[in-house]
Amino acid sequence: MKIALIGTRGVPANYGGFETCVEEVGSRLASMGHEVTVYCRSSSYAKRLVSYKGMKLVYLPSLKRKSLETLSHTFLSILHAVIRPFDILMVFNVANSPFLIFPRIFRKKTAINTDGLEWKRGKWGLVGKTYFKLSEWIGAKLTDRIVADCAVLQDYYLKNYQVSSSLIAYGAYPAHSKKPELLNLLGVNPNDYFLQITRFEPENNPLLTIEAFKKLKTNKKLVLVGGVKYPGPYSNKVLETADERIILPGFIYDKELLDELWCNSYSYIHGNEVGGTNPALLQSMASGTFIIAIDIPFSRDVLKDCGIFYQKDSSHLAEQMKWSLENPKLLEGYKVKAVERTREFYSWNQVAKEYESLFKGLLKEDFT
Repeated sequence: MKIALIGTRGVPANYGGFETCVEEVGSRLASMGHEVTVYCRSSSYAKRLVSYKGMKLVYLPSLKRKSLETLSHTFLSILHAVIRPFDILMVFNVANSPFLIFPRIFRKKTAINTDGLEWKRGKWGLVGKTYFKLSEWIGAKLTDRIVADCAVLQDYYLKNYQVSSSLIAYGAYPAHSKKPELLNLLGVNPNDYFLQITRFEPENNPLLTIEAFKKLKTNKKLVLVGGVKYPGPYSNKVLETADERIILPGFIYDKELLDELWCNSYSYIHGNEVGGTNPALLQSMASGTFIIAIDIPFSRDVLKDCGIFYQKDSSHLAEQMKWSLENPKLLEGYKVKAVERTREFYSWNQVAKEYESLFKGLLKEDFT
């Protein structure tokens, strides 16, 4: 099959979950013998490779504005793709749904991974929320198949748009500590810090994590990895609220260092409220980390009984963190179950096979 992967910043992955998914799935599809092309944003790559891990790369520009960067690049990518002999256009991000009209006109098979419920994000005003809600409806009408990364999203699209979807989760790779000395770069020691890796946005609750941590009497530190591309009042408050026990290294893309952070953390705090299967949560599980997750359906669906949960309240999160500090011997059982769960349900090899099966199935269907 000739497959185009559209709607992300591209590969090599250097930003978020969609990019990691494209790299992991795309490279595996290429190794299976398929011709895979990834559309990349020119502005995201100073060095432009012709190919990467068996995938062909196409670079196209985008408008350098927060609300238009993704849309402008996807618009150009889809226009470029529909006049080329691709069998499947795999699009990421529900915001890109309106552009599915073009492959529809050109009778190209499409699937879209919608991610989570973007309209719930605090950073969007009324116009943004309305656009994302409309995009969900358009995506449900125009695509040949919606890909939901968890059962909660499957139920959402079935209930709200009467559309069935294919359940394909994200993957995670087993990680083991190999170079704990890398932690010296951040001034921390193994098992001596709480960890959170996320964008500094309200629905991810990094500020709540800081507030909870500051209630604890502990010698451990908090490492809060991440930031935002376009700073605002919330991200600025995160920076202002941190104290000397809280380490803010910014974004980290070095996989070796990230692995060491995950594998050697005392506990991972998961605060993302919006979205389906969160990649950072999965990687925490695969790394054998003890997890304290915000109590929402998405977290419950992924983590099950492999961690503990907290209400959206800094005092309750502080209580759960304190419990973990007082019961270190009980944490190991959670860690073992988390690793076993990711191995059984969230393997990148399995995810790639499920995408391949989806694409083959779409090509057997008549275009309607």
